[in-house]
Amino acid sequence: MTMIARMMRRTVLMGGAALMGAMMTQPAFADDLEAIKEAGVLRIAMTGQYPPFNFVNENNEVVGFDPSIGTEIAKRMGLETEIVTTAWDGIIGGLIANKFDAVVGSMSITEERDKVIDFVGPYYNTKRAFFTVAGSDITSLEQLSDPDVTVGLTLGETHDQWARDQGYNVKTYKGLPELLMELTNGRIDVVINDSIPVLLAMKSGQYDLAEIPAPDAEAFPAGIAIRENNPELQAAMQEALDSMMEDGTYMELANEWVGGDIR
Repeated sequence: MTMIARMMRRTVLMGGAALMGAMMTQPAFADDLEAIKEAGVLRIAMTGQYPPFNFVNENNEVVGFDPSIGTEIAKRMGLETEIVTTAWDGIIGGLIANKFDAVVGSMSITEERDKVIDFVGPYYNTKRAFFTVAGSDITSLEQLSDPDVTVGLTLGETHDQWARDQGYNVKTYKGLPELLMELTNGRIDVVINDSIPVLLAMKSGQYDLAEIPAPDAEAFPAGIAIRENNPELQAAMQEALDSMMEDGTYMELANEWVGGDIR
């Protein structure tokens, strides 16, 4: 693959041409931890469209497993929390541009992302999964190569580029609720997503779906993204996360939001 092709591929994965510009102009900063402590606030980003990990409730509050984890980490660092919601396809660009301090939004740790950001964690593990409506004629992954089969994904997610690489007929959306609505309404045929949130939605009775068998599906650890070259911030956040896992707080939050241990 040529250098230009590699740059284009990375741009798609990280959210478009705007991110490439941000990467090229990113100045060298001292470790962010000191500035965050001075401000007294840890700004954490997520989409607010990924239940039960992060979503907006009836009181217009962003709640879920991700904000709970982020808020607890900040508390253990002696900080308040500010939650920022933003579109997924520009979330890494926003992190690099210092619009927030960390992404606590169920971001998969991948080799491509690790080239431009650093991670704390992982704080849970999931895998790529494939879903269709119950009773669908689509029962195998081989059928997804049919150009008449429309595959829905969240724009900018890890699965987005992977599906394009498979040659699938891809249609992208802003978040999981919209994806599942479009699937239920018959506007797309299959959804590719991390397994846990869809399985939980099925278990709750919200959607009548079927999982397409994928025994070799790729597993992904989810981590907390921070800007590169911040070893002190990374160590402080990792220490807080580790202590949560050791003292039982992590399990309390996991039981509350996802019904069990997902480490």
